[in-house]
Amino acid sequence: MTLISALAGKHIVLGITGGIAAYKSALLARLFVKAGAEVQVIMTPSAREFITPLTMSTLTGKPVITEFFTANTGEWHSHVDLGLWADYFVAAPATACTLAKMATGVADNMLVTSYLSTRGRVFVAPAMDLDMMAHPSTSRNLATLEADGVRIIEAASGELASHLSGKGRMAEPAEILEVLERDAAHGCRLAGKHVMITAGPTVERIDPVRYISNFSTGKMGYALAEEAARRGASVTLVSGPVTVSAKHPSVNVIKVESAQEMLDAARRAFDTADIAIMAAAVADYAPETVADAKIKREKQPECELRLTANPDIAATLGAVKRHGQILVGFALETDNESANAAGKMARKNLDMIVMNSLRDKGAGFGTDTNKVTIFKADGTSRQYDLKSKAEVAADILDAVDE
Repeated sequence: MTLISALAGKHIVLGITGGIAAYKSALLARLFVKAGAEVQVIMTPSAREFITPLTMSTLTGKPVITEFFTANTGEWHSHVDLGLWADYFVAAPATACTLAKMATGVADNMLVTSYLSTRGRVFVAPAMDLDMMAHPSTSRNLATLEADGVRIIEAASGELASHLSGKGRMAEPAEILEVLERDAAHGCRLAGKHVMITAGPTVERIDPVRYISNFSTGKMGYALAEEAARRGASVTLVSGPVTVSAKHPSVNVIKVESAQEMLDAARRAFDTADIAIMAAAVADYAPETVADAKIKREKQPECELRLTANPDIAATLGAVKRHGQILVGFALETDNESANAAGKMARKNLDMIVMNSLRDKGAGFGTDTNKVTIFKADGTSRQYDLKSKAEVAADILDAVDE
């Protein structure tokens, strides 16, 4: 029996840039076509020095686009039309130059202008020499692209064109195919679902100018919202004060300040939610009273601040969860991590809890990465490596799918 690929019928724009790894793009295009996808190749001018447009056109059955227009006929190639057509935009290989242009919006070739017009999923497979790969500018550009929602297919280590050995080899075509097939397989499961997500810190006022809060940036919650929206969900994002913003049009942001405001907004959204993910770092305590005017040190040298417990939002929703709803919690721990996370899941009637530890470098508040362990109510758990928060969001939603 022939298995049908999740990429069957998908539109893929394959962007090829000027690196020696361009020879692998021929096999990648062939694999996409065999999977049933329709492939349109865009090549940068320098890519033509490594592999010919004729080769790629023969493999895909489509004329290759290298310039904004065809010189002898004047035919215009619309980057906007390509961006609307593409379900996936894949830059493989992606050189340091192209990554920099994509990250900064330097739209001086057909590949980058098409990327800037793309509404579908974007993947890049970097390929360059090890020193270029390790350079801070490359790291910054990759981080910028990840923050913009681009998925990075990590380069491998091995012998490079310079005959040096290190990280910089483009991922193998079969690996890239597997990444896209896995994404396509999960991509439609949230279609039509309503997902409610909480994100960021809460702010509990002491007086008009002072407050109690924590170091949460909201990056994890916003990454979850973007990923859920890309998978076809309608997302309600209840957000405390953060500097990040939601980009996807299917994400409706409700801005709140205090834990009580977050609870009120979350309860309203929870009524119609199929899935709720409680990624916010809600302050456990709030001042018992809030001063109407700024507390003056000169008039009050000593200030006693009495705190009262805030409502437990996850537990409140867990108590009213209806059959079929999925409720996911988060646990940021500093000790006895697994036991504390499992205990929270049981007490709050959660279906799943995502645990991270401040003892893990690169996890927790203020980072672009996270390292999590996912516990499920059936007693199973899975530990993940340190990844970008965009990748962690995909892992969490994959676990929800399961």
